[in-house]
Amino acid sequence: MNRQYLMRRVLIALPSLLGISIVLFTVLAMAPGDPFEELATNPNIPPEVRLALRAKFGLDDPIWSRYLHWLFAMLHGDWGFSFVSRIDVGTLILQRLPTTLWVLGLAQILGLAVALPVGIYAAIRPYSLFDQISTTFAFIGFSLPTFFTGILFILFFSIYLDWLPFIYRADISGSGWRWYWENIRQVIMPVTVLGLAQGAAMTRYMRSAVLEVIRLDYINTARAKGLSEKVTILKHVVRNALIPVVTLIALQIPGIFTGAVITEQIFRVPGIGSLLITSILANDTPVIMAITFVFSCLVVLFNLVADLLYGWLDPRISYR
Repeated sequence: MNRQYLMRRVLIALPSLLGISIVLFTVLAMAPGDPFEELATNPNIPPEVRLALRAKFGLDDPIWSRYLHWLFAMLHGDWGFSFVSRIDVGTLILQRLPTTLWVLGLAQILGLAVALPVGIYAAIRPYSLFDQISTTFAFIGFSLPTFFTGILFILFFSIYLDWLPFIYRADISGSGWRWYWENIRQVIMPVTVLGLAQGAAMTRYMRSAVLEVIRLDYINTARAKGLSEKVTILKHVVRNALIPVVTLIALQIPGIFTGAVITEQIFRVPGIGSLLITSILANDTPVIMAITFVFSCLVVLFNLVADLLYGWLDPRISYR
């Protein structure tokens, strides 16, 4: 890997993130609503207390002054203070992050576990019965929105069969195997809904990529040299077919950290996605700013990771 290429990409990313932060902060600062609106309508809180709080958090300062204060605080690791939860934003996010990583991380693993073998085998046997069935289910999978499939899962598995809980609880009592079993039961539906939706899209990408690579001349050359079909597929076809799929996966990974907003709302998962929705409804701008900016940083980071993986998957790619 060329160090100059890496440094150049990092230097390009820094002004991009700075511009993103300016746009995000300006939009949130100019958005209607007041985080202290509840205090303003509460007769039990004296006006001087409300003014002191607004002065403390700089809500009446110019936007540029508030942005610079936020930027320097963020560079020092201070993500701000939540107006609603009354705790530091960093602490609030860290409380929700493990649940989001657990649920959405498993969903991403499930999606890959379904998409890679199904997409590869469907491309190896194009227009076969397996290919037609997998294509049909893939189209159904990414055509149906997650809120619809989530509701279907709740109606069937929770209400009709009474097998699985439809509300995710972070405070499950008990210990030992019972505690693990209850956690597994409550995570099955949100993980399946998200994993199958992601797997359906990745299946189509994987199938198309393998079909494109398997027809190239160097694959026929590898077979003519006597390589077995298994070695040819795994070493030459799949490795090169993964290049376009890596981009899709890299763009999906930041969503693991920020949460699946709709699915977390349906199953009441106390993750980052539900925190973002709650903060938007309460106009808790420090939390909204922190989550959206971290998501932007992760998108830039994993785009860089995807570019670096290209060189490992295809030695013909050079970094300049």
